[in-house]
This record gives sequence, structure tokens and C-alpha cells, in this order.
Amino acid sequence: MRISVIGTGYVGLVTGTCLAETGNEVVCVDINEQKVQKMRNGEVPIYEPHLDVLFDRNIKAGRLTFSTSLEEGLEHGEIIFLALPTPEDEDGSADLSYVLGVADDIGKRITEYKVIVDKSTVPVGTAEKVQEVIAKNAKCDFDVVSNPEFLREGFAVDDFLKPERIVVGSSSQRATELMEKLYKPFVRSGNPIIIMDEKSAELTKYAANSFLAAKITFMNEIANYCEKVGADVDKVRRGMGTDSRIGKRFLFPGIGYGGSCFPKDVKALHKSGKDVDYDFQILDSVIKVNQKQKTALLPKIKTYFDNDLDDKTFAVWGLAFKPETDDIREAPALYLIDELLNAGAKVKAFDPEAMDNVKRKYEDRIQFSKTMYEALDNTDALIICTEWSIFRTPDFKKIKDSLKENVIFDGRNLYDISDVEKEGVSYFSIGRKDIIL
Repeated sequence: MRISVIGTGYVGLVTGTCLAETGNEVVCVDINEQKVQKMRNGEVPIYEPHLDVLFDRNIKAGRLTFSTSLEEGLEHGEIIFLALPTPEDEDGSADLSYVLGVADDIGKRITEYKVIVDKSTVPVGTAEKVQEVIAKNAKCDFDVVSNPEFLREGFAVDDFLKPERIVVGSSSQRATELMEKLYKPFVRSGNPIIIMDEKSAELTKYAANSFLAAKITFMNEIANYCEKVGADVDKVRRGMGTDSRIGKRFLFPGIGYGGSCFPKDVKALHKSGKDVDYDFQILDSVIKVNQKQKTALLPKIKTYFDNDLDDKTFAVWGLAFKPETDDIREAPALYLIDELLNAGAKVKAFDPEAMDNVKRKYEDRIQFSKTMYEALDNTDALIICTEWSIFRTPDFKKIKDSLKENVIFDGRNLYDISDVEKEGVSYFSIGRKDIIL
């Protein structure tokens, strides 16, 4: 099939590349000429495991091409994916200006039947708005479909190629049949393509992300309570996770969630509720608790250093909001770094993939290290903010030899308490007992 993807951000590039992998002819369109030229040269503009292999293979096969021309994309594709930014507006709502702006251009340019697919995460009622905007100028038939993505950063390629489910919101039989044809190669194992109306599809994405955010936040609340009463959140988590009604996933406590999806989607659904005079009280709590949780390590750090962080130097391992990505949007590490700098401390940071993005934010306000152990040199303590695999089995002797204070503040509970005790390191984590030497 002939597919066009408008927008080559995280969702658009993964979508276009993976659709090309199943034999479709895909044109990805972006207004950034420099970015398009780099992609034509085989450069992947984002870090996502395994994407580079598919990207290179499909460019060489001629199935994946790039353009700055919307007109070219519209002429090429029988299905047009809109993978455009929907940034958070000042009031917490999703900004639809990019989506509706392109929709207006589409209406002026299409000359034959097209299926326009909202792939971006958009509020309930967006498909209807896109339909109206295109219809103002369109001289031919078209359909608008809602097809939310469920891609986890760090696992996006696997999630797209082997989806647990595909949600298609469409009231058109013609459009539905085309979408089922497109996605048939991805569900050969029997996972469902779920057809529903457009508004339900739009809400499904927000509801799923908000539920997972609430699950994470609930576990963080339990962890905080564990610290008050002397319980161990690891044991509580295992006891809860074996209940099939609850499940084991998203029960790991830490310093809050971040990224491009959960924070924005929870706020957008919360604001959408207010727009129809409905108060999502659970989401209100999720937002407030998560914001506070991002700096949950700070009181522990201040207490350990007698509330004097001036001229202290901290090594920070992990800057991305989660492992296997270079995405730093709403990353808890950055909130903690801001607080440390405000308190007069210095920071030496290391992350396997996200340092270039963080450098653009902080420039020379913090130091960046080439290795995780280099970050420890001449520092007072180690702070862990992201659960990268390389941090899971460190050389504790190197850590102890490098740190002035021989103390670790672990925001992701990477190490077993008993193992750290044997290593002779002071250790503070989330929802578990502190080890103070």
C-alpha cells in the first residue's frame, strides 16, 4: 500500500519505518529541511533500539523516503497518517494547532479519496474537528480515522511490529477495511484489531496512559508510607503483583514518571474533564503526587548533609526519563538537578544516551562525564535517577574509592538492601529501610 506520514517525530518515524518493513511504500514528510536531509543520508534523528536497522534496510530497498513537501505526501499516500506534535498548552489541554493547521492544508490539496489517520494523541472530539476543517475546502470524498499509538519508548519497534492490540476508531466501512488490510501483517498471532467509534478510540489512549500513571503513583504513595511505618515496599510489591487482578507491571516505586506521554496525557484528560464540568479527582491527585515525587530524594540528601549542600558535588547516574531512550521530557533527574543547583551544589552527570539533550538545557552549569565511573571522581555522593542496565551491577569498590562520603541515593531501587549492606555503603532508596554506616 502507499502510505504517507506527516511528521517525523518519535511516533511518526517509528510508524513510517515499521510500515515500510512490511512492504508498504512510505513517504515521511517534515518541514525541517535539515532533518529531512539527514534522514535521506541514513541518519536516525532519535535513539530507539533496533530502529536504525529497519530504517537503513528500508531506505536501501526504496520503500522509505523523505520529503519536505506536504503536496508530495498527499499525492503519494492512499492513507495519510498525521503524527504531529500536540504539546501541552498553558491550561493543561493539548494544543491542536499543528494538527488542525495541516488538516486545513489537506482540504485544499486532496483531489481523490484519502483516509486521514489521527496517529497523534489527541483529545476526544479531535477526529470530528479534523473532519470539519478538511471538509471546508475538500472537493472529493475522504474519511478521518482515529488510530492511537501504544508505543513504549525503548520498545517501540517491538510494540509496533508485535502489538498487543490495534485500536481503530472509524464510522466508515471503506476506511475500516483499508486500515484492517494495512495492519493485517502485524496481528498474525491473533492479537485483535479493535474497531470502535472515533471518540472512544481517542479516549482509549488517554484512559490507558492515565490508568498506568495512576498505578505508578499509587505505588509511590505506598512506598512513602512504608518509610513512615518501617515496611518494605519490595515485599509489598511482590505480595500485590501476584494477584492476577493487579498484575506485576508498573508496581515499581521510584522518583515519579516522566516522558512525553504520561505527564501530558494525564493533564490533558484532566482538563478535558473540566471542559465538560467533570472533576477527575483521581487524576488531580496523580498529578500532584507525581510532581512531588520527582524530588523525593532531596529531603534524604539534605538530612544526610545537615541541610548544607553548598559546594557539595553530586554524581548523577541517569538523565533520561527512562532507560533505552534519549528523551528527557519531564525527566525526574532534571527536577532534582535543578533543586541541587538552587541549593548551591555542583553536579557531574552521566547517561548512556541523553547527555547531548541535557547539554542543550544546562550548557556549562553542570559537568558531563564520559563514563559512569568518571562521574564519581571527586564527588560527595552518588544519585541514581534512571534504571539503565549498566547501573545494575556496578563495581562497588570503585564507587567507595571515588566518593568522599561513601553514600548512594537510589531513586530507582536498583540494588537489594542485603547486597548493599555487605558492600559497606550507606544507602537510601524509596520505600525501604535506610542503611547508614
